[in-house]
Amino acid sequence: MPRSGAEARRRLQQAALELYRERGFDQTTTAEIAARAGVNERTFFRHFPDKREVLFDGEADLRAALARAVAEAPADLQPLEILLFAFRKVERILEDNRPFAEPRLHVIAVTPALRERDLAKTASITEAVAEALRRRGVTDRLAGLAAHTGWAAFHQAIQSWIDDSSQSLDAHLLQAFDDLRALSATAPPAQARPGD
Repeated sequence: MPRSGAEARRRLQQAALELYRERGFDQTTTAEIAARAGVNERTFFRHFPDKREVLFDGEADLRAALARAVAEAPADLQPLEILLFAFRKVERILEDNRPFAEPRLHVIAVTPALRERDLAKTASITEAVAEALRRRGVTDRLAGLAAHTGWAAFHQAIQSWIDDSSQSLDAHLLQAFDDLRALSATAPPAQARPGD
């Protein structure tokens, strides 16, 4: 039996991930996850509201850390540079969780219910980041665009890091933002609107 709540939580997450990979998400019950983790089902529900959330633990911490990092970024940075600063601040959260993150991404990719939950979590994070930018005086329109674009670059960096661990997450993140800058630098001028 796990001795602490943190240990039980970690074992439940690992058990769920193993079972989802072996049997699939839909074929796995919370009772089976609890049994694999060496706890009872009541303990599962003390830690997680449902079997989807077991793979999304830490999302609230990441969201709060990103909002805090946006607030702490140097005053002279532009919105995308603020986001790069913030993403670099939270890299440790992901690096410490890499053994869980890689298989988790594969399970989410093949499970529609988990992809749906992942999209909801992403929306929550990007809205928190956009709100943090607004509090810094970035206009509403630009804050939303920066948050979505920055998150896309961050997600790209994470996927590249999972696929190629020969470089650090930081190196992949810097490359993703360099690519983003290159895309915007080479974009053709905006087309004239009809009637202009």
